Amino acid sequence: MCGVIGIVSNDSVNQLIYDGLTVLQHRGQDAAGIVTCEGQRLHLRKDNGLVKDVFHTRHMIKLRGSMGIGHVRYPTAGCSSSAEAQPFYVNSPYGITMAHNGNLINAEVLQHELFCTDRRHINTNSDSEVLLNVFAHELDEQGRLDISHKDIFKAIEGVHKRCQGGYAAIGLITGHGLVAFRDPNGIRPLVFGKKENEDGSTDYMVASESVALLSLGFELERDVAPGEAVYITTDGQFFSQQCHDNAALNPCIFEHVYFARPDSIIDGVSVYKARLRMGKMLAKKILREWPDNDIDVVIPIPDTSRTAALPLAYELGVKYREGFVKNRYIPRTFIMPGQSMRKKSVRQKLNAIDLEFKGKNVLLVDDSIVRGTTSKQIIQMAREAGAKKVYFASASPPVRHPNVYGIDMPSVNELLAHGRTDAEIAVKIGADHLVYQDLDDLIQAAQAGNQHIKHFDSSCFNAAYVTGNVDKDYLDALEAKRNDQAKDNCEIASSGIDAGNLSPN
Repeated sequence: MCGVIGIVSNDSVNQLIYDGLTVLQHRGQDAAGIVTCEGQRLHLRKDNGLVKDVFHTRHMIKLRGSMGIGHVRYPTAGCSSSAEAQPFYVNSPYGITMAHNGNLINAEVLQHELFCTDRRHINTNSDSEVLLNVFAHELDEQGRLDISHKDIFKAIEGVHKRCQGGYAAIGLITGHGLVAFRDPNGIRPLVFGKKENEDGSTDYMVASESVALLSLGFELERDVAPGEAVYITTDGQFFSQQCHDNAALNPCIFEHVYFARPDSIIDGVSVYKARLRMGKMLAKKILREWPDNDIDVVIPIPDTSRTAALPLAYELGVKYREGFVKNRYIPRTFIMPGQSMRKKSVRQKLNAIDLEFKGKNVLLVDDSIVRGTTSKQIIQMAREAGAKKVYFASASPPVRHPNVYGIDMPSVNELLAHGRTDAEIAVKIGADHLVYQDLDDLIQAAQAGNQHIKHFDSSCFNAAYVTGNVDKDYLDALEAKRNDQAKDNCEIASSGIDAGNLSPN
């Protein structure tokens, strides 16, 4: 999972992009990058680390220009390396940079095509660089020196025909404009908005989540539709077009479970309200299947589960309490590369308030259980704090299958729920009782915000991959790349790419 942002303005955009990336920091904490366009020259800075650590004053000064894109990354495969930090760049045609959120399931086939047919070299293991080169080739095929929006949309049509998977991408075409497009299933989120200036000009912004726009004073226009592309020229002309004949909205439901910020609106659905409904649905299940429960208190595992835990406690008629204090300087453990780093960080991240646990039957609430690393340690912390019994509730169903569209749910052997019953999972994490959300209830909780969404990608729960073409051979190959051992053994590059000039000479 990653975060992308792009802005076209009459003024400098470096600070706006920086501020927007800090708002999207929850989507990726491994690396960050910004590229700006100043006339016919590009300026780039990217490296491993948080936004605040990658960009210093000396870098920001060099990021000149009134058009730019930014990216925050966490790796779903391969190394946590600055070589794979985004945006990526190709010099032909025109000089194009791109930032991408998602995963192409046919990246290896495309890479072979790019080398053998398109005569293009891929320098990293990133499917984002593959996507960039496919777009660059399709745009080059239009055969024009001075391109129009029609040429760009034609190129996007070619991208959709060749690329399979989930992708939301923003590209910068040097001296021409900014293009953003979303895969034909709309799996990964992408929104755009605008801001009217006092001088009569209009600034445009595209981002992964609406909260990034609103925090920078932009008005949310709408989501980029599945298969749609939008193009904004350097002088502020806006164009949009549907670039796929059979596009259908199948957004990733895990955005609502965990990844997106609660103050975002994705495909017309308030993430906050969806999570409230998740808590209410889960409470109804507990009352239906466990009516004689002896729960004394509901305690959320901060931060994502708070929204669901509050209505859950209300519906159960028991107290809601904050039992854990979170160290806000520790990154999100789910998106940390490598199991050893994940295990180390849980107790650094959370500290129990003993008086909320001592002598009580506690229901802990989390948004999901993926590997079980966090859940097991937190349950042990609750016992150490004096809890009499520790029950556990997940606001989402059991995660039993890999996610192939850009979320790090890798080897089935590393997914706690795969091949286990609920009772076996409870024993594994040390809970006295375990309850999961039903998938139908989860879908209903999200769908209630937008009845036009007929289907969500819920593949990590039910193995129904909306793009098709996901077979055992692909999953086995993906497992080899993404499993924790592969990440732990991966040598992390320490050098960064400094802000400098990238010009289409």
